[in-house]
Amino acid sequence: MVPAVKNIDGTRLKADLAAAGVELLSAQCAADRLRLQYSPHDIAMLGEARMLKRAIASAEALHQFFSQIAGQLKHQEAGEKR
Repeated sequence: MVPAVKNIDGTRLKADLAAAGVELLSAQCAADRLRLQYSPHDIAMLGEARMLKRAIASAEALHQFFSQIAGQLKHQEAGEKR
């Protein structure tokens, strides 16, 4: 079953995706700086637990969201190959 298509502004969607991509790249760079400078053990031992839990929850939410999009892309690509 194909979900109903919403009336969305494609130009706005593309601009929002581009802006989100820049912000995600910035977050990835920040995480890479931490990863290269500190071990996971050091971060867990010395980092503020509440802040780390918020960061982990954000990363998990992003992973879930983009996994859903990846699933949709695979589904669309499979339909295009038919």
